[in-house]
Amino acid sequence: MGTTDPAWAVHLPAGTRPSDVDLSDGASLPGALTRAWAADPARTALSTRDGKRISAAELEERTGVAALRYAAAGLVPGDRVLLSAETSVEAVVAYVGALRAGLTVVPANPEYPPAEFARLTAAARPAVVVADGERARALPASGPAMLATRPSLEDLPRRGSGLVLDAATPDDTALIVYTSGTTGQPKGVPLSHANLLASAHAVRIAWRWTPADRLALCLPLFHMHGLGVGLHGSLITGAEAMLAPFSPETVAAAIDHGASMFFGVPTMYHRIAASGRVGSLSALRLAVSGSAPLPAPLHAAIREGSGQAVLERYGMTETVMLVSNPYEGQRRPGTVGFPLPGVELRLAERPDGTAEIQVRGPNVIRGYLDDQGTLEAFTSDGWFRTGDLATFDEDGYLTIRGRAKELIITGGYNVHPREVEEVLLSHPGVAEVAVVGVPSDRWGETVAAFVVPASPDRAARTVEPTDTVRLTADLDGWCAKRLVRYKRPREWHVVREIPRNALGKIMRHLLVPADGTSDTGHS
Repeated sequence: MGTTDPAWAVHLPAGTRPSDVDLSDGASLPGALTRAWAADPARTALSTRDGKRISAAELEERTGVAALRYAAAGLVPGDRVLLSAETSVEAVVAYVGALRAGLTVVPANPEYPPAEFARLTAAARPAVVVADGERARALPASGPAMLATRPSLEDLPRRGSGLVLDAATPDDTALIVYTSGTTGQPKGVPLSHANLLASAHAVRIAWRWTPADRLALCLPLFHMHGLGVGLHGSLITGAEAMLAPFSPETVAAAIDHGASMFFGVPTMYHRIAASGRVGSLSALRLAVSGSAPLPAPLHAAIREGSGQAVLERYGMTETVMLVSNPYEGQRRPGTVGFPLPGVELRLAERPDGTAEIQVRGPNVIRGYLDDQGTLEAFTSDGWFRTGDLATFDEDGYLTIRGRAKELIITGGYNVHPREVEEVLLSHPGVAEVAVVGVPSDRWGETVAAFVVPASPDRAARTVEPTDTVRLTADLDGWCAKRLVRYKRPREWHVVREIPRNALGKIMRHLLVPADGTSDTGHS
């Protein structure tokens, strides 16, 4: 790497110059997809656990038919399709068909309860809702133009004409993703074809993705990790996506059938490590973790059990992928590595002495839907404010310290929840933990820890008071040996589970009891 090369040049294969990198190659997702299909029409693009295999040529044909059905139903480029379905070949066809028709897709968790689903539908204002089972037919019409159908699109007209396929431009909106809302109300994030393509090319290059790869795609397709990284990366590369719901058994089975890559979240890796099937990961070319911090002890356990050094990366809905540990080089536990190709990243010091990650690049959105929060999200010179706090190691590795909104300031001192959580997770009696700040007249905030005990029957019983006293006393002493006093929890909550969203991120705003007191114990 030359002295004037960008920081992301560390991810480039030997002999590749930064000037050789074209993150706009294909212009749009359909443009990149159709080129990949044409390169090898007979290769398998999608496969399922039951032995179904869809070739590139078949996927091109089926998605083209889907696009024409949307058009026959009266949809025009720019209209919105709300897609809420379990992962399946039909769901992928419905999704890609919408993009080929120039439509904007709004992915939604199929497990949303009716009230939450109705709120999302009202906010997104889709022309059609594509949903599993009876949900589509049960939807109340929000307007005369709204239709409802299953992922097979069988309720839409079969024939249409006058549609020009694959005409989307780089600046057209491909997706509107509603943020997970781990700290409050979600916002609509419009991602252009250029945003999504730039990020998919960046990880394709950095992770040495080739058409020979087969990805065990067990992540849900309503979130950017599964959709924007797993599916998009596979399809534009010409690789195979092996669709399966997650379990340690399905991952092991996919690897037995030739999977070379697996992308997961830390809770998935925790389950694999605890299942006795961790050794199966040794056959993978690449195992990636993201969407939430991967605890260093878990990284070590995976490596010890399989020899697999999990590659941790960092991204967010508004930017897709931002930073990654190197494919070639040290994958350092507890860090997320270096900016990906095309990404500019800086740390901006805050008045409290911490530093916020700010980024810009072709992968970054221009603003939120309806400009909700856009002004606050960007600096005056055009950098996107991630809200994440971080530090650089002396050799350039980036370490995420937590969210700015999650930072605890107690007695004038800054406490990063993640640091305290990692200390508690190293205790053998702790299965899960979340640390938050609670209001205090004396300290401003105090540190509170919500702990799930490492008991095999914890999900089936209530937490006994004697267990609470014993465990919290032990943890208090554990922290006293490992943390300065102001970082140690002053309040303990022993609970049966930590509230998380679908991708495993802690929903901290749901943790503090409404009355500010613990129902399971204090120390």
